[in-house]
Amino acid sequence: MQIKQYTEDAVSLLRKLIATPSTSRDEKAAADIMEQEMQRLKLDTHREANNVWAVGKHYDSHKPTLLLNAHIDTVRPVASWTRDPFKPELDGDTLYGLGSNDCGGGLVSLLQTFRYLDEHGCAYYNIVYLASAEEEVSGKDGISRTIPLLPHIDVAIVGEPTGMQPAVAEKGLMVLDLTAHGKSGHAARGEGVNALYKALDDLVWIRDYRFKRISPHLGATVMNATVINAGTQHNVVPDVCNIVVDVRTNELYTNEEVYQFINENTQCECKARSFRLHSSSIDMEHPLVRRLIGMGKQPFGSPTLSDQALMPWQSLKLGPGYSARSHSADEYIRISEIEDAISTYIQLTVKE
Repeated sequence: MQIKQYTEDAVSLLRKLIATPSTSRDEKAAADIMEQEMQRLKLDTHREANNVWAVGKHYDSHKPTLLLNAHIDTVRPVASWTRDPFKPELDGDTLYGLGSNDCGGGLVSLLQTFRYLDEHGCAYYNIVYLASAEEEVSGKDGISRTIPLLPHIDVAIVGEPTGMQPAVAEKGLMVLDLTAHGKSGHAARGEGVNALYKALDDLVWIRDYRFKRISPHLGATVMNATVINAGTQHNVVPDVCNIVVDVRTNELYTNEEVYQFINENTQCECKARSFRLHSSSIDMEHPLVRRLIGMGKQPFGSPTLSDQALMPWQSLKLGPGYSARSHSADEYIRISEIEDAISTYIQLTVKE
């Protein structure tokens, strides 16, 4: 079967998915579509909640296993859409619709790649394909729920939109809640202990501190105070000040390490909402990376989070479309990008 036919089948499936609302934690209908399509293709299909996967029929325990992964959920459409986000509209080479770029293009391209490899075999790897749920919210019923059920995985390609350039590292995320405690009093008499003022030194430190370990692909670990709440009315000295801090870690720090360091250097009570969304990376000498470089691809570091953060194995992002289109009004993918993605994935996995 020619790449053109694979592309047509991929676009046909993507149009069905666009027309099926599948915001995070509400992906059942989209998962049904994926399961039905994979069964139609006679793949070895499995399902857990709204996650659907298939294992290649040429599985050989002596070979390493490559996971092809993309997600089926979308964010909610923003108000500034000028088109119906759930109506797939094709304008020349451009297909508009919610989730077309993030991550529908990668989802359908990787499925066609798996289909090809399942038919023809892969000299290097066993192949597993996974369409995962709840990626946009890093939900507990997404990829985390499937990891114990999958065969042993050695490396993964995640089909997030990267312009088909390999993202060999990805920043992690940790959200901190800082609380400064004071004592309420009457503002006119200057009574009490102002919790806002107690928080000031910590805010200045958060603003000014620079983490020392700089990643060649991701740059520095950065933190930003993004939300602050204090006080009840103008004449009452606030006794509590709550601050939210967004921390984006590079692969040279663990979230736990950064949390401990921040805790040691701030006076506020500090709590992490989660440590689970770590930075991820792949060895630059990994065969997949070396092959991509040999194909003229340019490795880079990605600031955006994906299911890679939850994977206990090495991974890279490689997918059609561009991250700048994601979560935006009038989201789109180009048909030529899907065709190029299928061709590139196959070339990567079957040729030296």
